[in-house]
Amino acid sequence: MTGETDLSPARLRHARFAIAAVFCAHGAVTGSFATRIPWIQDHAQLSAGTLGLALAFPALGAALAMPLAGRINHRFGARTALRGLLALWTLSLVLPSLAPGLVTLCCALFVYGATSGMSDVAMNALGVETENRLGRSIMSSLHGMWSVGALLGSAAGALAAHAGIGARPHHLVAALVLTAAGLAAVQGVLDLRSNQEAQAPPHFGLPPRSALLIGAVGFCAVFAEGASLDWSAVYLRDVLHTDAGLAAACTTAFALTMAVARLAGDRVVDRFGAVRTVRAGGVLATAGGLLVVAVREPAAAMAGFGLIGLGIAVVVPLAFAAAARSGPAPAQAIAGVATITYTSGLIAPSAIGAVADASSLVVSFGLVTLLSFALVAGAAVLRPKRAAGGARSSLPDLAG
Repeated sequence: MTGETDLSPARLRHARFAIAAVFCAHGAVTGSFATRIPWIQDHAQLSAGTLGLALAFPALGAALAMPLAGRINHRFGARTALRGLLALWTLSLVLPSLAPGLVTLCCALFVYGATSGMSDVAMNALGVETENRLGRSIMSSLHGMWSVGALLGSAAGALAAHAGIGARPHHLVAALVLTAAGLAAVQGVLDLRSNQEAQAPPHFGLPPRSALLIGAVGFCAVFAEGASLDWSAVYLRDVLHTDAGLAAACTTAFALTMAVARLAGDRVVDRFGAVRTVRAGGVLATAGGLLVVAVREPAAAMAGFGLIGLGIAVVVPLAFAAAARSGPAPAQAIAGVATITYTSGLIAPSAIGAVADASSLVVSFGLVTLLSFALVAGAAVLRPKRAAGGARSSLPDLAG
């Protein structure tokens, strides 16, 4: 392994800002797409049921494609791989709005999800490497920047929809702008290159064992996140009988809570460590879940959802960081954890609905509360590994 000749503090700070900009651009694509789903539904002439089917394809594409990311990183180097994968992801934004019907939309969303997942793995691997070189936590704030990007993309999409601009021209302009911004940001990230004499990872590698328990912790957090984002407004409206405006405000507040907590989370992690931070987060999220299910007042429920957001906000960033340090193939381990968490995000909304149909939404969020408590028990798997000399293990060396 060879390394960049300049690893000065200034170079590392520049690399941190560059990877943060990559995360922001990645999130902005998601936000840009989400706001135009109603337009896409109307122009593809889909019912609510067929739209729901189509919206499962991004997660399916991501889950199937993410295991390929390790091989791509090994072959091209992480910076080059990220450059190509991020460009494919940002440009794929134009595909869904071009689909005239269900089949073409499913295909477009499959590609959209596949490029999202692979670029997600590449940028998280580089984020962890930058964190290692800096010697302090940055993964939480990087995921916070992803949330900021999603909010910015959503705001731009809302303005475009309000102005009567169709999704096709909106997404074309957004894709070009975000591609240019993303490629410019990638120029500043650290350059990881694998030792070409080392054995290449498989073309389609299953998650390593070291990633399974870490992925299970991420699964619990993402399940709680997906359930709260998709069902908090419905809970306030149907269980607590609030008006639609207050119900919608609960979801917005939850998303903002997650973003703010992630941006501020690194200081907490640096002070208390990953394990204690996740355990405390699990306690907060459990307390929030108990407020939601036990106190039938809108203010208490909104506070409960806020506590859930605070409690789970940093879990996924820390899970990715722990995965990267869990074995000799960081990108493959991150891909494994990401596959598990994407699967959780895919099944959470439907699982909450199924439990609600069989019993009630209160019981559904009882399940969320149990999974939140599981974070307290499972936090120990996020403990950083120690190398033989006692130092924290790192990702592969840097290459110029």
